[in-house]
Amino acid sequence: MKDIVILDTGCCNLTSLLSAVKRLGVEPLVTAEPAQAKRASRLFLPGVGTAQAAMRELQKRDLVSCITESRCPVLGICLGMQLLGAESEETGGVKMLNVIPEFVGKLQVGRLTLPHMGWNRVKPIIKDPLFEGLDSELGEYFYFVHSYAFNLNSYTIASTEYGVTFSAAVRQKNFWGVQFHPERSGAAGLKLLRNFVEGDL
Repeated sequence: MKDIVILDTGCCNLTSLLSAVKRLGVEPLVTAEPAQAKRASRLFLPGVGTAQAAMRELQKRDLVSCITESRCPVLGICLGMQLLGAESEETGGVKMLNVIPEFVGKLQVGRLTLPHMGWNRVKPIIKDPLFEGLDSELGEYFYFVHSYAFNLNSYTIASTEYGVTFSAAVRQKNFWGVQFHPERSGAAGLKLLRNFVEGDL
């Protein structure tokens, strides 16, 4: 049995993610203990709220190095994806984990409202096992709630559009990030989570 770990970052509601992973038939460990996180075979990095508060919690809980030095597959979700970046535009500039050396900026959506909230079609740009079995031609719909994102960059593996085209998913070696919430995205979201938990990554 794989050791599936959901990091308790202190800046997220873990209930939906925990419930979704349990529906895959596995019992994940929710922890803020670095030693337990380091033994993970799959590591979830969830997050909701501000990058500044999240980084403060990661530092306080001594979780920074156990994330950045992880050798198992890691999946950042929503703010968790953004935390993998180098710096966020939020509150004048927040230094982050720098696993993916790209800037996270506020969405430039013109007259559209922020936060971007709702269902958007996500289209893979390159073939990646995280999206195995999902529609690669038209893309699948996933649920978003956010105001900041990565622009398209060399780490982008899937994109979506809300006023502007931006990264819906990124990858750097054993680190993946999704800007949407797979745990709130129905069958497509559950398939993506299964790919992460059970797939050959």
